[in-house]
Amino acid sequence: MKGIVVAGVSSGCGKTTITLGLMAAFKRRGLRVAPFKAGPDFIDPGHHTTITGVSGRNLDGWMLKKRTNLDIFRQNTGQADISVVEGVMGLFDGYDGRSEAGSTAQLAKWLDLPVLLVVDARSMARSAGALVQGFENFDPDLKFAGVVFNKVGSSVHLDYLTQALEGNVTMPCLGGVGRNPDTEIPSRHLGLVTSDDHGLGLRMQNALADLVENCMDLDAFLDTLPSIPADKPAPAEKKPAFVRIAVARDAAFCFYYPENIEMLEQAGAQIVYFSPLSEPGLPDNIDGLYLGGGYPELHAATLAQNTEFRQAVAMACRNNMPIYAECGGFMALCRTLEDLNGQSHDMVGCFGFTCRMSKRLRALGYREITLRHDTILGPKGLTARGHEFHYSSIDDHDEKTVYNVSDRSGGNRVVPGFETNRTLGSYLHLHFKSNPDVPKHFVQACFQYQNERKTFRK
Repeated sequence: MKGIVVAGVSSGCGKTTITLGLMAAFKRRGLRVAPFKAGPDFIDPGHHTTITGVSGRNLDGWMLKKRTNLDIFRQNTGQADISVVEGVMGLFDGYDGRSEAGSTAQLAKWLDLPVLLVVDARSMARSAGALVQGFENFDPDLKFAGVVFNKVGSSVHLDYLTQALEGNVTMPCLGGVGRNPDTEIPSRHLGLVTSDDHGLGLRMQNALADLVENCMDLDAFLDTLPSIPADKPAPAEKKPAFVRIAVARDAAFCFYYPENIEMLEQAGAQIVYFSPLSEPGLPDNIDGLYLGGGYPELHAATLAQNTEFRQAVAMACRNNMPIYAECGGFMALCRTLEDLNGQSHDMVGCFGFTCRMSKRLRALGYREITLRHDTILGPKGLTARGHEFHYSSIDDHDEKTVYNVSDRSGGNRVVPGFETNRTLGSYLHLHFKSNPDVPKHFVQACFQYQNERKTFRK
């Protein structure tokens, strides 16, 4: 198997476009592509999945241990011809300015993969040589496959950029990409539009593939990539399903790490997907509910009109069904949701808050939770890691939290985990691989509820 890490000199330089173009071009050539994304982002892996037909996976140097990252990588590359890892931020950007911790560079070295450097070349000519030289020499342990210039103005501009590298850097210039409106993906407040709302159809995929095919010699590029062993680990043992957990999955609730779902299944859960946007009520005969993040604010009117769904979740909460909700899912469990136009929409009402959208970012960053007492996610003292990223906020309140929260530097953060009965909601997205006990405890809570229901029926 071959492998490559696509990294940028900064955020916004075009690495997502180049990554998607490479994936589309490789897939069009008949290669089996294993897609990965560095960092906690949900949106890019969704587009990776659309193009490759393979579930996009996240790799993260803070939420997950090195060994866990390597296991995820190996577990999902056993049948691939090439793995493509999209970086996060700039190549060397991590937790702080002193170390490589949490950076794309660190991940590339963990995986022992070469880096394809993407440079936004607008308003730049000979200075590109100095920029690339600095990146090439900054960490001698890092391997580079080459550089691709993005947003190149003309063939003459590309000539200048190539000349700037001659005699100054070792890595080759693999090509220059011009502007192409056919390959632009719309953006909104949490980043690019999701694959649920902008499906990257065949026309877009071909345009992305053409973009890189026309600027790079992909055959020569593939030949230069070293082969790496595809030693797929044994799959995790999976218990027979003994509980049913409903998972909301549609355009409003689409942010889930695949491992979270898989680990629930491995712990003994049968996953039942449903759409709160198009289906009334909840699936029959369920023992738990998982509401992930997404964009409920864009679909608030539709959710408000689905009174059967709202009433069913409220009833499940009152009946002590285990319900776990993250970010967008938590917003849906509030009393009301106020959109950017100031319009108020009725939500489920498990928590008595009004959730208000804002035009500015309210919180962003890695978080570690420690449970203050026993919950559906585990006993007092259990820790898990995740991240926070949202544009909404809730009213001032005096509700107690079940979470103690710290950021990546160890500083305290006020990010409540709210609990009512067996319903737990928070703005935090947790990665269950950060603590494999979390999904086990949630499944056990669902099993306890199942037994209580049986007893009640008797």
